[in-house]
Amino acid sequence: MSKYLKFDTPATAQAKDLKSRFGLSNHGLVHLDRVFWNLPEAALYEEATIRKEGNVTAGGPFVVNTGKWSARAAQDKYVVREASTEDKIWWGEYNRPYDPEKFDALFSRVQAYLQDEELFVQDCYAGADPEYRMPIRVITEDAWQALFSRNMFIIPETQDEYQNHVPEFTLIAVPSFKVDPRIDGTRTDTAIIINFSKRLVLVCNSSYGGEIKKSIFTVMNFLLPMREVLAMHCSANVGDEGDAALFFGLSGTGKTTLSADPSRRLIGDDEHGWSTSGVFNFEGGCYAKVIRLSAEHEPEIYATTRRFGTILENVVYDKTSRKLDLDDDRYTENTRAAYPLNFIPNVVPEGMVNSHPKNVILLTCDAQGVLPPIARLDSEHAVYHFISGYTSKIAGTEIGLGIEPEIAFSACFGAPFMVHHPFKYADMLRARMKQHGATCWLVNTGWVGGGFNVGKRISIRHTRNLLNAALDGQLNEVEYRKDKLFGFEVPLSCPDVPVDVLDPSTSWGNADDYWRRYDALVARYIENFKLFADGCPAAIAAAGPKRLKDVK
Repeated sequence: MSKYLKFDTPATAQAKDLKSRFGLSNHGLVHLDRVFWNLPEAALYEEATIRKEGNVTAGGPFVVNTGKWSARAAQDKYVVREASTEDKIWWGEYNRPYDPEKFDALFSRVQAYLQDEELFVQDCYAGADPEYRMPIRVITEDAWQALFSRNMFIIPETQDEYQNHVPEFTLIAVPSFKVDPRIDGTRTDTAIIINFSKRLVLVCNSSYGGEIKKSIFTVMNFLLPMREVLAMHCSANVGDEGDAALFFGLSGTGKTTLSADPSRRLIGDDEHGWSTSGVFNFEGGCYAKVIRLSAEHEPEIYATTRRFGTILENVVYDKTSRKLDLDDDRYTENTRAAYPLNFIPNVVPEGMVNSHPKNVILLTCDAQGVLPPIARLDSEHAVYHFISGYTSKIAGTEIGLGIEPEIAFSACFGAPFMVHHPFKYADMLRARMKQHGATCWLVNTGWVGGGFNVGKRISIRHTRNLLNAALDGQLNEVEYRKDKLFGFEVPLSCPDVPVDVLDPSTSWGNADDYWRRYDALVARYIENFKLFADGCPAAIAAAGPKRLKDVK
């Protein structure tokens, strides 16, 4: 029996105003209580408030606490292994095969579980380019997750669009439903399962909004490359001359912060496609980390945390004054803000540009403190580093991470979301860079003067100045040195950046310690790339770094 059968909630009368003719019975969801179709922001605020899903805080954002699911459950993601995926998926750690019969049985239990319940539906699109846009549907138990979906994806513009919306992929989020490992063959009682043959995603027993967002991204990463579109885990912006730039990087590397540049227009902060026509955003919103966010250094993103319509996940606030404390990490380091793209003042409203990137930035957070803050890569180095995807996992971005960063290699700077073999994406990137004359840069936003707990994080001011010099072409006019171990080119000078910043070895107290740590990182690179060597040309493996003993 419905929890709200005894009274009408604020949007009951408008629940069907924007209903699609393609109803939920087409998904096998029947005998439901009430379904709230495509409610706008204000109505979802009211519904979420009356259900006590969170609170409105100073300035207007809606704050929710996602409990133990404060990050992605990366180890609990599965892909159904069937005829359409058997020989196309890169099966392994991030694409765990799931049995079709078990999926059918699990989905039957979810269908039964949702009978007599109230649900929220948001009909949206993934992909700003009309040629590659995919109609999707997100079905949730919670009003706030419906608002999250509305913020993150591209919403229809007319009532007619809503009424005629037919999803090509549907995601059902059921945070209150626990799977049973004994029956369902899962690792835990949480599961995120993608079924490409049924065009369906199940998100069970996780309240974290990022699971909705990244599941749809994973779907796009599988489908678009088969249409000759490079799917990318990157942010993107564009200059006044139409010079687009891509920023690849895992969570915590500065992808969102660095792409939100007041002097350039933002295309999007996380997920894009690169087609023969140009670059387009998959989403209609941003999902930014906000822990210790600074009004001085990230003014555009900071402003969204004081605005009606923003969803804040696991942000601490004072219950009396309703004022936020973005510095408090008592729940998680992975505090998040989900807001529409148009909350950022300097954006490309269409979410796409008909021009091609001139610069490709590979962002890494080196917690070892040994990589230079910026390096220029040739074609082979670019592919090698793109496939390697070196960074340090920062606390809070995945369940189970501790305080100290962990060395990580995430293929294509987004291995959990890449469904094909990494070289497929890397080769597409190389071909497009060559065709359009793009320059590739490796940018380190991690530590200098020593590793974590010894050195300090590179100043965001220095990183911005380095990036601006690269994007504006100023680094084309300076001299370079060849890195001793990696072989890439490191500038000897950069406007508005101290010379010693460009050479990390000079900031270490002991030079021998620096080279030992650098050599140890090289060893990790070499060992990691063995996972991909069989699927890559020999020239790519040869572009990898050399051990210290081999270059003396």
